[in-house]
Amino acid sequence: MRQILRGGIPLKITEETVKHVAKLARLELSDEEAHVFTPQLSKILDYAEQLQQLDLADVEATSHPFAQYNVLRKDEPRPSAQRDIMLACAADEDGEHVRVPAVLEG
Repeated sequence: MRQILRGGIPLKITEETVKHVAKLARLELSDEEAHVFTPQLSKILDYAEQLQQLDLADVEATSHPFAQYNVLRKDEPRPSAQRDIMLACAADEDGEHVRVPAVLEG
């Protein structure tokens, strides 16, 4: 099983640890689920430790793996749909506006 440090003391991920963390997260966890999740969580922590050991000193920080650029067009007025056509398609209208059911109270 995976060893982690708590206050410099190695701590083995046990079913009791998994149940305790589930309780803190207010999750109901059966004994069978705790038994299944314990080795899975150990594998996740092992992988996270492998990632922590990578030398990333020469790697540029990024928020996305691909270069992202905003493609902006010039803001120009364009014709839109005609009001009478849009109102004719509406389920409910008052002659000027489309009516929709209220979604907020008050």
